[in-house]
Amino acid sequence: MSMFTRESITQLAEEQNVKFIRLQFTDILGTVKNVEIPISQLEKALDNKMMFDGSSIEGFVRIEESDMYLVPDLDTWVIFPWTAEKGKVARLICDVYHKSGEPFLGDPRSNLKRVLKEMEEYGFTEFNLGPEPEFFLFKLDEKGEPTLELNDNGGYFDLAPTDLGENCRRDIVLELEEMGFEIEASHHEEAPGQHEIDFKYSDAVSACDHIQTFKLVVKTIARKHGLHATFMPKPLFGVAGSGMHFNMSLFQNGKNAFYDPNGELEMSETAFQFMAGIIKHAPGFTGITNPTINSYKRLVPGYEAPCYIAWSAQNRSPLVRIPSSRGQSTRIELRSVDPTANPYLAMAVLLKAGLSGVKEQLSPPQPVDRNIYIMNKNEREKEGVVDLPHNLHEALQELKADEVMKDALGPHILENFIEAKEIEWEMFRTQVHPWEREQYMKLY
Repeated sequence: MSMFTRESITQLAEEQNVKFIRLQFTDILGTVKNVEIPISQLEKALDNKMMFDGSSIEGFVRIEESDMYLVPDLDTWVIFPWTAEKGKVARLICDVYHKSGEPFLGDPRSNLKRVLKEMEEYGFTEFNLGPEPEFFLFKLDEKGEPTLELNDNGGYFDLAPTDLGENCRRDIVLELEEMGFEIEASHHEEAPGQHEIDFKYSDAVSACDHIQTFKLVVKTIARKHGLHATFMPKPLFGVAGSGMHFNMSLFQNGKNAFYDPNGELEMSETAFQFMAGIIKHAPGFTGITNPTINSYKRLVPGYEAPCYIAWSAQNRSPLVRIPSSRGQSTRIELRSVDPTANPYLAMAVLLKAGLSGVKEQLSPPQPVDRNIYIMNKNEREKEGVVDLPHNLHEALQELKADEVMKDALGPHILENFIEAKEIEWEMFRTQVHPWEREQYMKLY
């Protein structure tokens, strides 16, 4: 049942003095876009008659087919708490449609819905996600530009005065709660200046909407504290990077399909098959879950980020971990995902990977309960542990070779994503970096 109707939205907008509405959507690279309209155009938006130029959006359409419609999801209606000076600003998250009335195949949100419909053919009714996004807080300079100066020297679970980001993090939590988020935990992370805020799991589309909203709120509130929040996976050398662990579960009519009180680890056969699909397709989906050059600076040994494909219920070095909670909270945790991932694309490829494991009735390899980081290459090979892609170029090659992952994205998204990322890789590959000058200018 919907939380909002067009009548209730119109009434709330009037009661709360809303003056502008942001019609938001996400491009292929995961960037939130919006068309802002005055309150006088709200009825038109609710009638699905708001058009925009799709040719100006990364990876959307050519200029000769540019007219596209924004169809708002009424349940995403939110009034931003911090925009009350000259009237408030609200937002609606939209799906993108063609003039013909068909969903646009290049819209990441609509693409996720397509894969979710495939899930229903397997008898599952929900794919749930509990994300754990991490971020860094840096000080701003006198011009309002971000510096590399951290605002604290705190560590894991530290408190003020060591954790000087505590007030900022608390304000972020308060704003999120006012917008309807159910926050489960917030704390300082391992690295100085690094923080994590976890919110309650929800269905796949809603969870992805929440991730995009979360990023906006974090950046907005950080700036009010004179700070710059970044979700860059590895902004600093020598410290832990920022991940966004995905806790995933399938449900059947309100019951967790991953839970079996009589199964091994109290997990169902479905859970093991789903996990086997995740493990099998990990090389192929890594380009989507870790889509930037910088992503692979995080996926290195020594900083708790996974770089090897394995699973365990006992340690945190493998790619997939089984948290100890059972019953409705039974889930698998994928630890490689980082916050630069487009959440809608990430959920689409992960669901498709897991469902392929169910379809093919795959069995996962044996768990690896040792610390993989201290194992040598021969030991890893004996355990059947292989590496994740080492860089974006390798990840893109794996993606292009994986038919299941390609199908999860569809040809339009796949082609445009690969094109954009290969350009990104080539720019990086041909650039001369400061490290090279430091190493070679005097030596040669």
